[in-house]
Amino acid sequence: MRTALTVLSSVLGLLFVVTGGVKVLRVRQSLRIRERLGVPPRLWPVIGCLEAAGGAGLLLGIAAPALGLAASLGLAALMTGAVAARLRAREPASTVALDVTVFALVAMPLVLHAATGS
Repeated sequence: MRTALTVLSSVLGLLFVVTGGVKVLRVRQSLRIRERLGVPPRLWPVIGCLEAAGGAGLLLGIAAPALGLAASLGLAALMTGAVAARLRAREPASTVALDVTVFALVAMPLVLHAATGS
């Protein structure tokens, strides 16, 4: 189970570092998404910083599990907001489903921790 958690944390950590960086750097495609979702421009880089920090927390959490759990919790909260924003903007069901899937993946370490008591 530890190997699966390490792989999951690595992949998700890199994903969130990149997606957070895209928001912070205001990449054009990212700004189109922000507009479509109706997110205020000043909030977008804040979300990006939180995503990147969460991704870094997942990566560092491989060596420091408590940090990884905190990062999972924070990213689960961010993904809850992402799903809500997509629903509010009436995004396609496939896009919402992708965010729900990412939510489930970032919540997985919390579930595993609760189930194993470790």
